[in-house]
Amino acid sequence: METLTPEQARLVFIVYSSAIVPLLAIPYLHIRRLIPSWVLPAYIAVFIISALGWEIWFTYGIVGGDTVDMRRALGLSQRIPIHLNWVLNSLADAGAVFCGGLLLVWLLFGRAQNLFSHYRNSVLLCLTAFFIGQNILVEMFLYQDQLAIGKPLSWAILSPFGSWWNPILFEYQGRSVSLQGQLPWIILGPLFYILLVRFLGRRV
Repeated sequence: METLTPEQARLVFIVYSSAIVPLLAIPYLHIRRLIPSWVLPAYIAVFIISALGWEIWFTYGIVGGDTVDMRRALGLSQRIPIHLNWVLNSLADAGAVFCGGLLLVWLLFGRAQNLFSHYRNSVLLCLTAFFIGQNILVEMFLYQDQLAIGKPLSWAILSPFGSWWNPILFEYQGRSVSLQGQLPWIILGPLFYILLVRFLGRRV
């Protein structure tokens, strides 16, 4: 098995921990009734939508893209097999990103019980900023070698321009952020918040 660099070992640790910790914690907290009852179904829904919306497409390079194994080092593919890659990423999207964003906003807004049952511009802006901000950091400092120029991603349902129109949004210290990598959360963040508000608003 190929030896990992310290940066690659850090990536493997983050990928597994961000997927597995919420996978264990959220059902446990749900059973103990320490989180609202809607959090677990929302977590499952985000997992399914992120998997079908972009993670499976990006992993297998289904339409006009390279597979993840073609875009990363052999050592990473040995530790994160291709058929597990989309599962782990989707779990992290649902747990660490989506539920983590909900928790952060809930804390920032004073732990209000009805925070997500009524639409608020301030909540939408905070959630969207968190979703996009974390994705920028992921693209720049976690998956940069897999998303760099010359390593095309597949077209995906929630990344509809594919690699055919994928302008670089900005660069920092030799690392780039492209439109295609950001589109899923640009689209999905506000959409999920609006759907969540409409769903919970009917239950109030």
